[in-house]
Amino acid sequence: MNQKKKFVLAYSGGLDTSYCIPYLREEKGFDVVTVTVDTGGFDAAELAEVEERAKTLGAVEHFTIDARQEVFERWVSYLVKGNVLRGQVYPLAVAAERVVQAEVIARKAKEIGADAVAHGSTGAGNDQVRFDTAFHVLLPGIEIVTPTRDEKLSREEEYDFLKERGVDIDPSLREYSINSGLWGSTIGGGVTHDSASEIPPEVFEQAVDTEKVEGSELLEIGFDRGVPVSLNGEAMGGVDLVIRLGELCRSHRVGLGVHIGDTVLGIKGRIAFEAGAAIVLIHAHRELEKITLSDWQRFWKDHMASFYGKLLHEGQAFEPVMRDIEAMMDSSQERVSGSAGVRLDSGSFSVVTVSSPNTLAGAEAGVYGEMPKLWEGADVRGFSTISAIPSRLYRSAGGKDATEDE
Repeated sequence: MNQKKKFVLAYSGGLDTSYCIPYLREEKGFDVVTVTVDTGGFDAAELAEVEERAKTLGAVEHFTIDARQEVFERWVSYLVKGNVLRGQVYPLAVAAERVVQAEVIARKAKEIGADAVAHGSTGAGNDQVRFDTAFHVLLPGIEIVTPTRDEKLSREEEYDFLKERGVDIDPSLREYSINSGLWGSTIGGGVTHDSASEIPPEVFEQAVDTEKVEGSELLEIGFDRGVPVSLNGEAMGGVDLVIRLGELCRSHRVGLGVHIGDTVLGIKGRIAFEAGAAIVLIHAHRELEKITLSDWQRFWKDHMASFYGKLLHEGQAFEPVMRDIEAMMDSSQERVSGSAGVRLDSGSFSVVTVSSPNTLAGAEAGVYGEMPKLWEGADVRGFSTISAIPSRLYRSAGGKDATEDE
């Protein structure tokens, strides 16, 4: 008697991955082992519900693996150090988590001797590339099965498929797909596909379940060599700090936004997102860098970090240059220690103070706009004369610039 093939499925408990279990079991005759990699966004009750759903749908075994610390150390810390915001607004809430999830799935597949791995990504999204690429690198030659992509079903059809089998899925998931993790939540589907339509508040509320508070709140965030280490004077590990800051931001409705940009496969995509902790940490860190790094340090570090974010977004986390850029970012952060004061207030925030023992904004150099201490007026006169020489030579040779009429 032939033994059934054993598939390891990356299982989130959502509509797409839930569809995969009975499909693989009923249509293909496989034994399905589900693995939920907790990269944030779940509480204990939800994880228990996900496990129960997996077994109800026919999984022969289920594993829940907490990988939040790995997400923070491996990726979030560098997204903060690099001030990485895709399109200047979106903090890559999903890309880093997918890499870690794929790595954990690959480890489990090796451990149990799986014949294949599966994921529930659709055929038009970014995640399919992130999972596939990671599996090709980590499990070369293994079969990768993608029922949602291959069957080309709509969310409505998946919902009906599960409903027929007595599985209740939140009806709202027929229209919207919500991904929640340590670094934020994204919402896709429905009105998000129409860039000419404003996304209504009730769509965001699907990712924001914290009671709203009135009035402003001042926070102090401490950093050590570019990594957030304390909140309001209390030392915290990275995961706990992000979770707590996220709760505070949600209560003030800080971090809600919309991002439209280029997908891995070249089409445009639009999502709604909630990522208050990520956005606040990145802005606070950037302001701290302004008083601790030189102009050229910030310029080149941010330039390379933007490229780093692009490669991570596109599923290229294992490209060797990523390790080189991380080494550069680590070096750049040696002096980025101190604190930033951030005020949250009714959907907005501002970084109101920064201080550091390594500040380069010391008064010994002079007070900006007032009196210098390290030079004399004559020094500036000579400096300005030399600085003007290239432009003077260009003009004397007949060159024109934008200030002149044709």
